[in-house]
Amino acid sequence: MSFSRVNRINEEYKKEISDIIKNDIRDPRIAEFTSVVLVDVTKDLRYAKVYVSIMGDDKSKNDTIAGLKSAAGFIRKELGTRVKLRYTPEIIFELDNSIEYGMHINELLKGINKSEEDIK
Repeated sequence: MSFSRVNRINEEYKKEISDIIKNDIRDPRIAEFTSVVLVDVTKDLRYAKVYVSIMGDDKSKNDTIAGLKSAAGFIRKELGTRVKLRYTPEIIFELDNSIEYGMHINELLKGINKSEEDIK
């Protein structure tokens, strides 16, 4: 299995999982601002780690992760019908805080720039 094939599978799964979460899952625990950041499928296509970013407080993040974990079987079944491969991977959801971390760094940089302008 070549490196590029795994990357194409990762991107296809990312697109399909995002669509399934947005349009097909009706769980009220899942926050509206949930986005799939990255999908990392193992080389043997047995497992897929799905990194999701959730905007909101800690309670909504925990509820959304719990809702996604409970819907993992449904998402796996839908992936199997949408993406025709020999194996449909077991899905493992992980919380990704990189977007919030980037926003925090951006605010810090704005504060530094503002304080430099005040000094001048």
